[in-house]
This record gives sequence, C-alpha cells and structure tokens, in this order.
Amino acid sequence: MEIKILGTGCSKCKTLEEITRKVVKDNGIDATITKIEDIVEIMKFNIMTTPALVVNEKVVSKGRIPSVDEIKQFLTK
Repeated sequence: MEIKILGTGCSKCKTLEEITRKVVKDNGIDATITKIEDIVEIMKFNIMTTPALVVNEKVVSKGRIPSVDEIKQFLTK
C-alpha cells in the first residue's frame, strides 16, 4: 500500500502524518508513507485544501484531520 500525506508543513499536516504512521504501526499495515510538501506535486492531486491523505493514488481525505478510526477504515478496506 502506498500512502501519501499532502501538505506544506503546517501543524495540521504534521498531525495527520503522525496519526497515520501510528495507525499503520498499531495495525501492522504493510505500507510506504511519503510526505509531500512541494506545492507543484500537491496540485497534481487536484486539491485546494490541505492536509490531504492519499491511499494508492486516490484522495481519501482533504482539508481536515480525520479521526484515528476514519484513517483505519481508509487503510483497511
């Protein structure tokens, strides 16, 4: 599984990355997590608000920090 955290480095972006890494670790999910801060790369996903969570090239959340349970659902379905 490939997970991307899109964000320019704000506190919300960092929080989303921390929570996502914790969910992956706590649930033994085999995933590669990449943090993308380059605005040009972020724009390729056609989002206007960050942070955003991308799973296997699909944007599953944008503009907010999903709950731990929501992130777990995104990663296990």
